[in-house]
Order: sequence, then C-alpha cells, then structure tokens
Amino acid sequence: MTEIARVQGALDSAGERARSLQTVYVYQAPVRLWHWVNALLIVALCITGYLIGSPPPSVQGEASASFQFGYIRFIHFFCGQALIVFFLLRAIWALFGNKYSKQIFYMPVTNRTWWWGMIYELKWYMFLVRDPKKYIGHNPLAHVAMFTFMLFMVFMICSGMAMYGEGLGIDSWQYKMFAFMFTLFPNSQDLHTLHHLGMWAIVVFAMVHIYAAVREDILSRQSMISSIVSGERLFRDDLPD
Repeated sequence: MTEIARVQGALDSAGERARSLQTVYVYQAPVRLWHWVNALLIVALCITGYLIGSPPPSVQGEASASFQFGYIRFIHFFCGQALIVFFLLRAIWALFGNKYSKQIFYMPVTNRTWWWGMIYELKWYMFLVRDPKKYIGHNPLAHVAMFTFMLFMVFMICSGMAMYGEGLGIDSWQYKMFAFMFTLFPNSQDLHTLHHLGMWAIVVFAMVHIYAAVREDILSRQSMISSIVSGERLFRDDLPD
C-alpha cells in the first residue's frame, strides 16, 4: 500500500506540473517564416559581404575562365534584394497581424511601466535581480533591441541599394531612388565602409540575440527558442500579468 500511495502521489504531482504549463499563441506563421528566411539571408549576406570586402585569392588560369567573384557578388545582390522584399512584406503584415507582430515597429515611449520594465530587464540581464518578469511578446529591453535592429536594417538596405545603383549608373531607378545616401555621405568610400561595418554590427547583434534567447529559455521558465518555431510561448508557472 505504501508503494501504491507513493506512485499515486508522484502521478498527482506530475499532473499538477502538467496543469501549470500554459501556452499563448504569439508568433503567427508569417512572422515565423520571415524570421527564419531573414536569418538565412543575413547569414548569406554576411559571408558574401565579408568576401567582397576581403576578396579570396585569385584562382589559377585566365580570369575569363572563372566567375568566382561574380558568383559571390550575385549571391550578395540576390539575397539583399530578397531581404528587402521580405522586409516590406513583414511591415505590411504588421498592419494585419496580431498585436505582437507590431511590436518591432514602434516603442511605447510614453508608457512609464514600459520604461520601468526596460530598466528591470537590464538589471536581470546583468544578474542584479533574481526574479524574471514574464511577457507574452518581447520584453521591453528586447523590444528596444528589435526596434533598433529594424531601423538599422533600413540603413543597410538604403546604403546597399545606393551602392548597387551607383554601379548600374545614374540613369537606373535604384540610383534615382537611393541617391540621397550620397548626399548624406558624399564620399562613396565612406558609405562602403559604413555598410561593411554594419555587417559586423549585425554579427554582434546575432550573437547577443542568440545568447539572450537561450538564457531566457533556461532561466526565466518561459519558452523562447521553440516559440519562434511553433508560435506558442510556453510558461512553466503562472501566466504573466
């Protein structure tokens, strides 16, 4: 009887834990698709961008017999333009998606609670507080990071298209649409340099982004990594307020 009681107690405890697991559907399918396509495009852009800035050694034989660097540039240009298309589609979806799909396009700077949450999250990431706050969407600090990243992507898109238009010529629609970048940065080389440095900024952002997601998944008792796959945020205790 003692063994039966022990097993029954264990089953009851497991049942209580199962009932304490709660999920909320946060990331809709278009948002998840954009996230992963965007990630793959950025990886390809960073690799090819690095090779464009630091070209590989010349191949043997006549230059006309090899199109190695041409392929590198083609992949970079193709992925860059695909990135723009998905960026615009993501912005359009923010108009029709749920409230969490809109977060990365604005910041509630007039909300005092949001500011308090951002300061608290900063302390949490610096290990100055022990109790994590739970949010269904992005927490305030992540909210700032993602909003800033989207603004930075606008700069990378505009600078990239300006340089691409420069290569096509002043009569191209790309140059006509993005030539304002050369008004801001009259020296074309400065724009090239800033665009290249922007690549390294994206690499750093990606590293911090992955670290923060893994850390939250482990320490805050709420799913992060699986959420961007399934769309559901899982809370292992009570739901956030």
